[in-house]
Amino acid sequence: MNILYIHGLNASLSEEKRTILENYGTVYSPTIDYESDNNSIENIRRQFVDEKIDVIMGSSMGGFVGYYLSITFKKPALLFNPALVSRSVVQNVPDYFNPNRSFKRLVLGAKDEVVDPKDTMKFIGERIAENTDYHISLRQDLVHRIPLDIFEYEVRSFFNHLST
Repeated sequence: MNILYIHGLNASLSEEKRTILENYGTVYSPTIDYESDNNSIENIRRQFVDEKIDVIMGSSMGGFVGYYLSITFKKPALLFNPALVSRSVVQNVPDYFNPNRSFKRLVLGAKDEVVDPKDTMKFIGERIAENTDYHISLRQDLVHRIPLDIFEYEVRSFFNHLST
């Protein structure tokens, strides 16, 4: 299993979270400078187009990028507080299309003050007609940063769903 993990703005995948993900497969986590690369989605697609990516994960800005990569790669995604509606840096959004049913699990923090979960829910609501199987976990105990125990629980739930 090859996992493509996309980090957030000015962030990286921590060693603790990498260790959790490595229980499920090989982890690819490219370093992205969103502030100087407004084509990060397409550039990451090009970088990994020849890899056999099985799942895509991301958090915040990385959740935004992961959302679109899951469309173009036609792979399931686990997205933590994805910045789908607004971002502090400009990013070009390619017009990717996936005619096949896809699975996206979104984990949203009800107390997130960086990425408003109401905006994310509205964004998803406007795309109900798209051929996507959305599973949304709205966690009342979650802010923007993802604690290790919640990360581990949500990753396990995601992979359990994929195996059923």
